[in-house]
Amino acid sequence: MIRTLAALAAVLVLALAGCGGDDESSGTSSGSGSGSSGGGGGQQIALSAPADGSLKFDKTTLEAKAGTVTINFDNPSTTAHAVGIEGNGVDEESDTVTESKTSVTADLKPGTYEFYCPVGTHADQGMKGELTVK
Repeated sequence: MIRTLAALAAVLVLALAGCGGDDESSGTSSGSGSGSSGGGGGQQIALSAPADGSLKFDKTTLEAKAGTVTINFDNPSTTAHAVGIEGNGVDEESDTVTESKTSVTADLKPGTYEFYCPVGTHADQGMKGELTVK
């Protein structure tokens, strides 16, 4: 019975992940909360995808101050998207969502990071940008 429930839970997690990502998440992502650090403070950045399902973000560059940074992502389309942050030893991803919002949080040091959509080949098709942390 426990094995059946565990298998069912694993299938559900994979189904919710959409097409999957380029990288495995380390379990520090979240749907409407935060990724690695959930505390109060930190910088919030808004990012969204177009309602028509295009494989792009509304911004290709983001800036933040060093510390806890949260990207609040709005996906109004029926095309599954997520947002990830990668670089300088950081690799965090949000949940994959359709017609919903999610977020990813990471503790970032000064430097350059990539934000991207980890669903399928969306990043390879241009759904990515540069996050500069000062």
